[in-house]
Amino acid sequence: MKAIIITQPGNSSVLALEEQATPTPVSGQVLIRVRAAGVNRSDIHQRTGGYGADPSGQIPGLEVAGIVESCGPDANRWRVGDAVCALIGGGGYAEYIAVDERHCLPVPANLSFVEAASLPETILTVWSTVFQWGHLSKGENFLVHGGSSGIGVTAIQLAKAFGANTYATAGSDDKCAFCEQLGAIKCVNYNKEDFEKALTGAEINMILDMVGGDYTPKNLRLLAPDGRLMFINAMQGADSQIHIPTLMQKRITISGSMLKPRDANFKAALTAEVEKHVWPLLTTGQLKPVVYRSFPLAEAAKAQDLMVSSEHIGKIILEL
Repeated sequence: MKAIIITQPGNSSVLALEEQATPTPVSGQVLIRVRAAGVNRSDIHQRTGGYGADPSGQIPGLEVAGIVESCGPDANRWRVGDAVCALIGGGGYAEYIAVDERHCLPVPANLSFVEAASLPETILTVWSTVFQWGHLSKGENFLVHGGSSGIGVTAIQLAKAFGANTYATAGSDDKCAFCEQLGAIKCVNYNKEDFEKALTGAEINMILDMVGGDYTPKNLRLLAPDGRLMFINAMQGADSQIHIPTLMQKRITISGSMLKPRDANFKAALTAEVEKHVWPLLTTGQLKPVVYRSFPLAEAAKAQDLMVSSEHIGKIILEL
């Protein structure tokens, strides 16, 4: 099979299209013929060696959509020919991937493979962080930074669908307008306004942050009593100043999550819950995939460069 390999740590030029052995599904796995694969910032972090290990020889990619090619022993939910999408631990930039069958979701009949490949990583991350761990509730005020990102557009739509009042930040007027079209009450252009000043008085109950750095003290000041600050990345700095008396006075909870290293059973339970509570929203239109652009597999470097540029709104996809 053809696959994109990280030849050594570095910039996008280290990605190479090579021939690799097609995997064989083991017990409880299905082999997926990949039709589309999502591009995520985690792939870039992996490529540069950001996880503390040499990525040479690894195939990036955390989500795919395609057709079940074969089923391993004891895999009995899916049949050959079924259209599925899945969250995976890596290896998505390839023609085939063997996946735990419990981590697969059916491709909704109204969606293409490109659209379906944009869903698993963002939906499972938002559901686990915002709803399971952060307990966002109907009527609460919710702020998501990076509202035009793949995570952001998913968080805005899901928060609205479950009755929360959503605010966002983004880096341009066009991106802010898009976030408001998706359902954000207000989106602040952080290149023009200080989001803390713009949202003062909004009584924010939960913040989903992928920025970190100097956003943290502002987030803490914005949060209402019993507010929750949930981290899923720290793109502008892993270290932040925390004013402890503010935490104590407001009883603020600070937490975060990283889905990639969670064990297979956790991901299986999460996938089942998402299928039950979120997947129906794709049929009703309350949740819509937002795909900015797709690239052929061989142009994975261009796709990752686009992601680094942050010009996009929504997801970037590789087509096979």
